[in-house]
Amino acid sequence: MIKLSPIRSITRAGKLVHRSSRRSRSQSGMALLTTLLLLILVSLLGLTMAVTTNSDMMINGYYGSYRGSFYAADSGLSIARAALVNQLTTTCTPPGCSAGKINLTSCVGWGTGAATGCTSTNGPLDGASAASTALTNLTSTYGSWTSLNAGQAANSWPGKFMIPSTVNGCTTNVSLTSMVPSVPNGTMYTHYAYTFNYELCAVGRGQALQQVATKEDGSVTVTVIANSTTGGSGPGSFAAFGAFIDNFPQCSNPMVYGTLTGRFFTNGQWNFGTGGSYIFTDPVGQHAATADFIFGGGGGGGACGGNCDCKAASSDTNGHQTIKPTFQSTFLLGQPTVPLPTDSYSQKWAALDGLGYGESPSNPGNAQLNAYLKNISGTSYSSSGASSGVYLPYCTGGAGCTSPFTVNGGGIYVEGNASIQLSLGTDGSSNPTQIYKITNNGVLTTITTNINANTTKVVSGSTTLNLTGVPKNLTGTGVQPAATVLYVDGTITGLTGPGQGTASINDYSMITIAASSDIDVTGDLIYKHEPVTLNNTDALVAGNDYNQVLGLFTANGNIVLKSPYSNQNLEVDASMAAINATCPGGSSSCGFATSGSINTWTVVGGRIESNAHGVSMSAANTYFDKRFTSRTDGFAPPFFPSTTLPATGIVTATTPTVNPPTTQRLTWVTWPQ
Repeated sequence: MIKLSPIRSITRAGKLVHRSSRRSRSQSGMALLTTLLLLILVSLLGLTMAVTTNSDMMINGYYGSYRGSFYAADSGLSIARAALVNQLTTTCTPPGCSAGKINLTSCVGWGTGAATGCTSTNGPLDGASAASTALTNLTSTYGSWTSLNAGQAANSWPGKFMIPSTVNGCTTNVSLTSMVPSVPNGTMYTHYAYTFNYELCAVGRGQALQQVATKEDGSVTVTVIANSTTGGSGPGSFAAFGAFIDNFPQCSNPMVYGTLTGRFFTNGQWNFGTGGSYIFTDPVGQHAATADFIFGGGGGGGACGGNCDCKAASSDTNGHQTIKPTFQSTFLLGQPTVPLPTDSYSQKWAALDGLGYGESPSNPGNAQLNAYLKNISGTSYSSSGASSGVYLPYCTGGAGCTSPFTVNGGGIYVEGNASIQLSLGTDGSSNPTQIYKITNNGVLTTITTNINANTTKVVSGSTTLNLTGVPKNLTGTGVQPAATVLYVDGTITGLTGPGQGTASINDYSMITIAASSDIDVTGDLIYKHEPVTLNNTDALVAGNDYNQVLGLFTANGNIVLKSPYSNQNLEVDASMAAINATCPGGSSSCGFATSGSINTWTVVGGRIESNAHGVSMSAANTYFDKRFTSRTDGFAPPFFPSTTLPATGIVTATTPTVNPPTTQRLTWVTWPQ
């Protein structure tokens, strides 16, 4: 049964009033009000969405227009840069050559004695005219709006660009910053390298009228190489070797393990040991008919047998050990010996006159030193001899002095033992300088050469000497390349850079350091730009050939290696030679030695010695500087020993070669117009 609740009632003014469950009529308008409020809210939301969407569309449109303009400007930079490179490498054949183009007349070199059309000692390219011509063509061709919608890009995003002369503080400009000729081959130059700095300004415009400007600073290096004609046998620099050993006795101490690139050759036989790996990337040769494989400790005391196997093979197994060097090229036994240099430069004379050959007497004495050299105070080298001092070839005036206070020779001459530190520097115009700090008899002399400014500064104590010119290689005619030989008539007791891993040989610095006795290398000697990769490819690094080169040479002493660093590593970027045709086999001189222990010795260049010595070294990696063989201008450290090498074939003179230019973007900025 369902029980119903009774209807409740109350008395209001004496009347009985019934309460109903239905809502009061006074509340019936709330639904309408609520609906109106909701409609207003929805309308506001819709309006907000419309405004937001419109704002997003406007922002996206602006951003799209900006990006379109930006990409148009960036494309304009790429087009202008490519046009610049084409301008600087546009070739011609006389007599149709005009200023700003490369003369590709068939010749073997430029300068005195060259073929008609190649006699200019300024090289095949007028660099200043080339820069001016390229700049004019750039601004005239692209100085007004240029469409990017052409050819295969006809249906691409619409855009255009221009290369104005100036915009927002940017000035389009192309200028020649350096022209480096080759080391001359006789009286002719076979190699020229030009470096052009540029600043390109570009303005881009997309669909709308919005514009974006960009700027790029960079450099372009153009290298021109003449062909050469060779045949029969001829002189060649010993820098062409990754390693050369004249006397490598049979069954002596094994060579140090490592990655070994470049041409390796010995007039004896190679001695291979256990405990490490040998990786040879280039041809390896020797005069002896057998190679030596040494098992266990040292060699066999000069005789085959015991722990030393002598075999005409590239590997050997003895007991449970195998010695198997990796020869990525060839391993040739029984080859003809390579003659040692008997008529190479006199580095001592080269420091005086910049020549180093043909002078009389062959070894300059006190009279010649007195005639050429002066110290920082202007005092000539004593005609009765001197025990110490740092000297340069210059004069102060008087008879025979055509250019007072001008460097008239090829280098720096130090009498007596000395320690040397090499380091980099720049002048107030950011030109690279090479700094030599020479301590001789307790006195520090700092010499700074500035190739671009053509100055040499000498400082010792409170005295300063400013000279015009820099040391040069004067073996040719016309434009002479800057090249320094630092000759020490004694022992170099310490040769180093500023610190481990720190560069010490600047771009455009061509240096040979020679001594009449030992050269003690006591720290890293590193190029500012490494010319080759430091791995088993030793590939040339594009754009890193700045003619930077270092040579170390002693004809009577050793090159002694010592690491002052906690890891006991040492790096030497140089072609090093301790060699003399008259140095007796088995001598304790004319080779490489160690003072203390070396962990890993890294060589960027090559190592050459008359006599192999036992050394305390765990590994030796040689990364051959391929510029010594890939460049056709005989590039090598100045006044470096040479020999007679086998013929390499005949190359006929056709047309010079323009190497692919290297470009480098230094800075890049953009801003809205």
